[in-house]
Amino acid sequence: MFLFAMAVMVKLVNIQTVDGDKYRELAMQRTEKMFTIEPNRGNLYSDDGSLLATSVSKYTIRFDAVTVSAADFEAGVGPLSRELGRLLDKPAAHYENVLRKARATKNRYALIARNLDYSKYMAVKEFPLFEKGPYKGGMIVEQQTVREHPLGKIAERSVGYERYDENGYATRVGLEGAFGRYLRGIEGKRLKQKIAKGQWKPIGLDNIIEPQDGYDVISTIDINIQDIAHHALLRQLEHYKAEHGTVIVMETRTGEIKAISNLGRTEEDTYYERLNYAIGESHEPGSTFKLMSLVAALEDGVVDTSTVIDTEKGYWRIYDRVVRDSRLGGYGKISVGRAFEVSSNTAFAKIIHENYKERPEEFVNRLRSMNLHQELGMPIKGEGKPVLRSPGDKGWSGISLAWMSHGYEVSLTPLQTLAFYNAIANGGELLRPRLIEEVREWNRTVQRFDKEVLNPAICSPETVRKVQQLLRNVVAEEHGTGHRLDSPYLTLAGKTGTAQKNYASRDPEKLGYISTFAGYFPAEDPQYSCIVVIHEPDKSVGYYGADVAGPVFKSVASKIISNKPLESKIASLEVETSHLKQAYESYFSVARQNMEKLPDLRGMSGMDAVSLLENLGLQVEVRGNGKVKKQSVSQGTDIRAVKKIILELS
Repeated sequence: MFLFAMAVMVKLVNIQTVDGDKYRELAMQRTEKMFTIEPNRGNLYSDDGSLLATSVSKYTIRFDAVTVSAADFEAGVGPLSRELGRLLDKPAAHYENVLRKARATKNRYALIARNLDYSKYMAVKEFPLFEKGPYKGGMIVEQQTVREHPLGKIAERSVGYERYDENGYATRVGLEGAFGRYLRGIEGKRLKQKIAKGQWKPIGLDNIIEPQDGYDVISTIDINIQDIAHHALLRQLEHYKAEHGTVIVMETRTGEIKAISNLGRTEEDTYYERLNYAIGESHEPGSTFKLMSLVAALEDGVVDTSTVIDTEKGYWRIYDRVVRDSRLGGYGKISVGRAFEVSSNTAFAKIIHENYKERPEEFVNRLRSMNLHQELGMPIKGEGKPVLRSPGDKGWSGISLAWMSHGYEVSLTPLQTLAFYNAIANGGELLRPRLIEEVREWNRTVQRFDKEVLNPAICSPETVRKVQQLLRNVVAEEHGTGHRLDSPYLTLAGKTGTAQKNYASRDPEKLGYISTFAGYFPAEDPQYSCIVVIHEPDKSVGYYGADVAGPVFKSVASKIISNKPLESKIASLEVETSHLKQAYESYFSVARQNMEKLPDLRGMSGMDAVSLLENLGLQVEVRGNGKVKKQSVSQGTDIRAVKKIILELS
């Protein structure tokens, strides 16, 4: 017994001196705990203040069948079931069955309803039995904040989300993820003490760290343009049974993205915003890259738009490979400008290969000087990397120049391609596409984002003017590849592209196409640039860029312009002529006199003379046109003696 008592004493001393802090902390954790207070996430708006994403509270209602007395339960179960049935559109019998089953099994956490909005939650609180509160009425309320998108599926992927998994790793998608640092706010902390029935109550006010709500983010998205782009793309994807596609609309002078739609096909042959193809999918651009090749060749002076190129008979052999035109028999001998308008592959392969084969790095360096090897640096995660090989890189060969000239062995995302076309529309100024205008806290601007210039001049003004005209000719010329898109009401400028996909496969069934149209409008005063990319349209329906992607571009452009208010300039109405000015001064000098005598009206215009005399209260008769030649009552006559005067004009 003595030894046992000594052991107990030693253990007590050990707990107090050695492990005391450990056990005191453990006891504190079981009775007191620091809770996180989630801040309200900021709203995401379109450029006109319409909601793209907002946080709303949702409520889950459960029932504790044990805390309710038998008398209260029997008195309230019927009326409660009827009220729940009316509010939630289910039979009252369903809810009475749920409540009685919970009572019979002593269920303390029976589910009654999920995802109720605030108004329905407030109504449920006033229902019979539940109005008695959590202990007597058994009502358990769980509140959670969810993110809602008022536009629904439109721009869903572009709006995006920000989520955290069980390990604390964040998944950030779209605008929500890119600008989460502004939207999410700062968590608060509150110390609570454990009380009966597993409940926790706050301890004082001094232990609270107040949460800071997230800022609101104003995006550049225009919901009207977004709606136009979404539905135009959807119609074309459905018609051509395509795999997926994207449309981007950008404001030319600012780089603001006004619409970005990404639609992919499901197993049920419907379409939804599956991935952000516009920003994340890098692929061979095909003939839209001919603009980049032409700008490089014009800047280096190796050709001019009038230089004549022999397209052979529609095919040109280079080593063991053959470059082919889409037109059988080719185009014969044509100018470089015409080769661009009809999108001749053989012409561009010859232009670039023959002029740069001895110095291929010069062509690549020219493309690099136009920022084509760099990412745009978008805030949205997952931007695809451009591919622009140099001599010596893996994959470079003797045919690389010829293939790069018309958009193969290079890779760009749709947004990277659009940024280049926008630079041409913008006089050569390359801008970083922008998705956000400002960050706000209520009515206070926290941070504003202005346009960002990546390259003030990707080429000379002369080259810009030349390619601008050619881009217009692609649509306007009768034989341009995009001539069917021309409209008498709207001038479009752009380039078609039809790139082969999976061409390495020997199976013709696996060969697919990427149909593209990139350009801007109106051609004479570019307000918007736009790119449409549609992957793997059904070949039996059609696959050329002018047929598949072009109509989407035209539809988007036409509806945007038709929805904008017209601004017309008219010539100034304040036109001064010397004889009118002289006549007015003559009339004014007479009219401002306080007259008692009839003035000399000769030489005055008939209109001014009539006005003057009638203001004096005289009756006037006019004969002829022009200026006063003669008056029937002579100058100096007392006006009070005159009733009528005749004026002869000539």
